[in-house]
Amino acid sequence: MDRDARRLRNRFCLGPRQRRASNRQDGLSAVGRLRVGDRRPAAAAGRPLRLGTQGRDGARVRLPLGALAELLGPALLVVLVGVLATTASASNEVYFLNALVSVAIVVAIYVFVGISGVLSFGQISFVAVGAFAAGVMTVPVESKKGVLTTIFPLLRDHSVGNVPSLLLAAALGGVFAFVVGLPLMRLSGLAAGIATFAVLEITHNVLREWTKIGPGATTLALVPETTGALQATLGALVAIVVAFLYQRSRRGRLLRASREDPAVARSVGVNIHLERLLAFTLSGALAGFAGGLYVHLLGSITTEQVYLELTFLTLAMLVVGGLTSLWGAVIGALAVSGLDSFLSRAESGVHVVFTFNLWQGTRLVFLAAIMALVLILRPSGLTGGREFRLRWLRRGRG
Repeated sequence: MDRDARRLRNRFCLGPRQRRASNRQDGLSAVGRLRVGDRRPAAAAGRPLRLGTQGRDGARVRLPLGALAELLGPALLVVLVGVLATTASASNEVYFLNALVSVAIVVAIYVFVGISGVLSFGQISFVAVGAFAAGVMTVPVESKKGVLTTIFPLLRDHSVGNVPSLLLAAALGGVFAFVVGLPLMRLSGLAAGIATFAVLEITHNVLREWTKIGPGATTLALVPETTGALQATLGALVAIVVAFLYQRSRRGRLLRASREDPAVARSVGVNIHLERLLAFTLSGALAGFAGGLYVHLLGSITTEQVYLELTFLTLAMLVVGGLTSLWGAVIGALAVSGLDSFLSRAESGVHVVFTFNLWQGTRLVFLAAIMALVLILRPSGLTGGREFRLRWLRRGRG
């Protein structure tokens, strides 16, 4: 149980001093007046308030240094990868860019799966929606009239720029997640996993068969390749900052507490269905945004590229890095993406000290074996499910 869940439960454990201090003329007991999100003054608690709380004067409390370190660690790592992408050769740059886009996708998945603890195999469906929305709407109108002849006239006769396409992808991903999340967010465990996998199947088949909204089973081509080093880095940073602010917010803390102890969360008034729905919607919006980055990186896309293989890879990234931390999501995305790129090249033959030449199809076998080993040896992932910390900062505060 983490500190958020313990804090919720400890509100039922008031001592005599707290009970005497909280007596009021309304005659209500201390527990009867407790509301979710209430917090003692910082002086009484002996530690600074967190982001999303307010002081007694109503002013917003500033982020503590430790919280900033949690954000700066993943952010600086992403910036470093972006810098390396600018110095790499044209043939190697794509691997760095793919790693940055993978960070955006995995962080989007973490916002729901990691914080809520609810299994979902359907987040890539929002990536697919965002990718095809951004792709179709950025293909030049002249090209659409030649290769996308069956789509709706509204889609065929209009195009938008790069940034509007990313915003459109995020909006559609969020709306789609909200609609499917209304009934599904009451489920947990295996039932949630199966239901979200059904969403992935439905999305895949609609995109593959309905040629009124896209190319169907053929390739969506002629998409502007605008996801360079700068856009990929900024996109990954946007996903990281949004995820960080959410998990440090009151909503994020309530959802995390409901993951650790649902009974306690319900007993203090947490609407678990609502909190899960909000996280699912935010995750869908970020996934749609990442899908827009993805299609603008590739320049073309098929429905198979945003289906089972990408679902497996991104979940492997999250599990290997650490399912319950933002730092783990970033580390896992970069590590597994780098390994996946190396194995892909090794299937065609790559020379590093000596020549690697793997059989075709062994890439996913290796990745699956590595994920299994991590689950056996380090069930909490490479980061142990912990956020980035600065040891010297902790000693200084102690």
